[in-house]
Amino acid sequence: MRSRRAILYMPGDNWKMITKSITLGVDSICMDMEDGTAVNKKAEARETIAKALQELDFGSSEKLARINSVGSGWEKDDIEAVLPYQPDGIVIPKVESVEQIEWASKIIESAELKNGWKVNSIRILIGIETAKGILNLKEIASHPRLDAMIFGGEDFAASIGAKRTKEAIELLYARQAVIVACAANDLQAIDIVTIDYKDEENLKRESEFGARLGFSGKQIIHPIQVSIVQKAFTPSEEEIAYAKRIVETFEASQKEGKGAYSLDGKMIDMPLLKHAQKVLARAKPTADRRQ
Repeated sequence: MRSRRAILYMPGDNWKMITKSITLGVDSICMDMEDGTAVNKKAEARETIAKALQELDFGSSEKLARINSVGSGWEKDDIEAVLPYQPDGIVIPKVESVEQIEWASKIIESAELKNGWKVNSIRILIGIETAKGILNLKEIASHPRLDAMIFGGEDFAASIGAKRTKEAIELLYARQAVIVACAANDLQAIDIVTIDYKDEENLKRESEFGARLGFSGKQIIHPIQVSIVQKAFTPSEEEIAYAKRIVETFEASQKEGKGAYSLDGKMIDMPLLKHAQKVLARAKPTADRRQ
């Protein structure tokens, strides 16, 4: 099981913003060659990200690079520009088939073998952002190098012709579909971006709702969103304490030959134990995720 993953996107061609991001204590920093970079800045973004991977100390923050979508014509140059400098993961946007993941996986494995790195040490995260991506989730989620699926609400709404609302009810089915596919394959599910980054109340509400749905993290587009998102996806001290009690008392109950038992007036059984274990997993330090 894995801990929280709040992913902060930084334009790949903006050295100043990337260097700022490593001071924020965010779980993951995604240096972007796709939507966050203008068409005439793609080459500069590749060079800047390669420089950042070589020269900057990301500390406990995961270092990710988002390439352009498979079929865009830029994806091969993108991945080949950053792989030699060993990012923790490659993010592939707008994935609609498992073949798109396999294309990247083969290139990554070749780099791992060439450089003597552990095979599968560089993970793949993918964006699910279209109707076709949702329909093909079962096959997509089964790829062995996959680590997380990131749901893109804005692109998905455009894909199905939905009008985006603050309540995001138009995205609920797709969000839950991503969560289910991730849960079935032991992957992380990463929730939508809150576009209006200045609306902290809506960000808090949306983050807490995403956590209740079962997402283990959220996309971030501005530094001021970091602390609110991380707090929403981190169990409280009370939740951690109660989860520990469930784990401890469940073990004791099993030794006594009991099945379900009562704790604080509630019946505790295997599903509640599994939930408690997930709470404790999310409470672990972010750096533990990559160990």
